[in-house]
Amino acid sequence: MVSSPFAISAVLLLSIPLLFLLAPRILPPRQIPIPLSDEVDDLALFRRAAALDSAHSASNLPSSFTHLGATNPKLKIAFLFLTNSDLHFAPLWEQFFRGNEDLYNIYVHADPTVQVAHPAGVFEDRFIAAKTTQRASPTLISAARRLLATALLDDPYNAFFAILSQHCVPLHSFRFVHHALFAPPRVKSALSVGSTRLPVRLRYSSFIEILSNSSSLWKRYTARGRYAMLPEVPFSKFRVGSQFFVLTRRHALVVVKDRQLWKKFKLPCLRSDSCYPEEHYFPTLLSMTDPNGCTHYTLTRVNWTGSTHGHPHTYRSAEISAELIYRLRQSNSNYSYLFARKFTPDCLQPLMNIAGTVIFRD
Repeated sequence: MVSSPFAISAVLLLSIPLLFLLAPRILPPRQIPIPLSDEVDDLALFRRAAALDSAHSASNLPSSFTHLGATNPKLKIAFLFLTNSDLHFAPLWEQFFRGNEDLYNIYVHADPTVQVAHPAGVFEDRFIAAKTTQRASPTLISAARRLLATALLDDPYNAFFAILSQHCVPLHSFRFVHHALFAPPRVKSALSVGSTRLPVRLRYSSFIEILSNSSSLWKRYTARGRYAMLPEVPFSKFRVGSQFFVLTRRHALVVVKDRQLWKKFKLPCLRSDSCYPEEHYFPTLLSMTDPNGCTHYTLTRVNWTGSTHGHPHTYRSAEISAELIYRLRQSNSNYSYLFARKFTPDCLQPLMNIAGTVIFRD
């Protein structure tokens, strides 16, 4: 039995390296703070995006629209890929985009601390200036805002902005996706000005999940401290939803122009087990600014059955089949799911095998 002071000290000293080795597995990961230089860079980018859109408004370019012209064939979808690993499904996306070059743009934000291969083809030269990201931290909010601002600046005809990850795959052909987003919305009423009755302007909605009844909402709200979000975000306004969404241009501008909510959501959490700012910032911001302009559901299917440590079910190659694709498309809304996640890299070949006969045959 160890009893002498010298022996006890020796055991303690020998235990220190073991603690360092086991700490990452025992303790929750520490949030990466956002450097001031990153904040300054982002603010300059966001201001340029907002200013350019105002300039387009003065010259009547499409970016000034508060609604989208459904008959304008020039309007595009900006596909925004947020990744910290290789784009393993690039060949599938290549097939998805083929033949529709005038109807989309691609932007990729890849964590610069990770060696991410740059695919050729449609992804060539589509990687933007990126910063370090970490799951369950404000860095993912910053990365998404960076993608939105870059796409706003790059092309005034970018009308919808779809946030995706390297684990996402398409469930339909590009034409199906484009038609689903740009199909004219229903006009339910008209506007009266004096005795003149005018038709309502067509206003497209953003497809973003916005939930207010989650059982963990209060715990997540107080993750930074009981009163940390006040007065800008009272608990009654706090929302949760998927970080994968499709925004209209007007809502993308709302995001890059925001300063008030960002200063709250970028605060470090006191409880990391309840801190997922990327799942709260966007639903809360858009719910507070334009709740009627959002569908309150997402177009990206995620299977939370049997989730572990906050991660959804991950599909593996043996699970890929036509029946799975048909099942993933089904939704409770008027829209079919357009994308799905999460898939392991070895799913690529089975997905390619059914791409022409199932995925892209609508």
